[in-house]
Amino acid sequence: MAVYFSIFLVIVTVITGIVWLADKFYLAPQRQLKLVNAQEQCESELDEKIVEKILEAPFFIDTPVQIFPVIAFVLILRSFIYEPFQIPSGSMMPTLLDGDFILVNKFNYGLRDPVVRNKFIEVGLPERGDVVVFKYPINPQIDYIKRVVGLPGDRIIYRNKIIYIKPACKESDDKCPDFEQVKQTFKNKTDYSDDGMPLTRYTSTMGDKTHDLLVNEKILPRTQHYFKQGGTQANEFLVPKNQYFVMGDNRDNSLDGRFWGFVPEENLVGEAVAVWMSFDFERTSESFLPRWVPTGVRLSRIGGIE
Repeated sequence: MAVYFSIFLVIVTVITGIVWLADKFYLAPQRQLKLVNAQEQCESELDEKIVEKILEAPFFIDTPVQIFPVIAFVLILRSFIYEPFQIPSGSMMPTLLDGDFILVNKFNYGLRDPVVRNKFIEVGLPERGDVVVFKYPINPQIDYIKRVVGLPGDRIIYRNKIIYIKPACKESDDKCPDFEQVKQTFKNKTDYSDDGMPLTRYTSTMGDKTHDLLVNEKILPRTQHYFKQGGTQANEFLVPKNQYFVMGDNRDNSLDGRFWGFVPEENLVGEAVAVWMSFDFERTSESFLPRWVPTGVRLSRIGGIE
């Protein structure tokens, strides 16, 4: 849907822009000339209402002229700076909840055209620990949100609910780094549950970024369903060039890179940077109101994303 809306926004901007240009450089001067001619044919000053009527553009010209600056501003803001998204699931709990509305910075990872999404300005690339929105590699029509765990060239092992990372070996390295365990410390048992099973909350640190994650201690690793990659163990992933390995913070309730592979750099949409609004949708089946009607506002969740 986001792709179709982008295309629609571009089409509307182009059409209204053409009308705006035509009116500014041709139609409006023609109306002004018509007013001058009318004034020359009268001995006295024209009535103010007559002047307004002569200069007034027809609605099919005036409407596009009025909305073009607004549409153009929205297109620029949404395509190159910030785009709003709604979190539709719990795969990023506790960082993001179902009902959170977030802002995605589209400038951090380079500027792309809003239709074909070809990058035309290089700015930066994701860092380990970033929360990113991307086009789902299996179906690019769908937007996904996960956390970057592996960078190009990294080796990742997910074993016993713990992540081990062997960073890519650079030419400047005297010795290639070995696997390092991502720091993960117990925080507390939570009120969150998965099919009635309580989830445990941990604090994890990747580089200079710290975030919380949830683990279901009762669920065994689903290694048999992991993405199969030649030359690696069943729970190991070698991140290809120009691609990224991502995981959800709700470790045992996330369809992420463990199951379908890697995110190509061209699929990146941007970095999730803030929650600007958050709603509860805890409505029972007996309610006569539809599911999408909020039951409350979670103002405490508004703020930056770790």
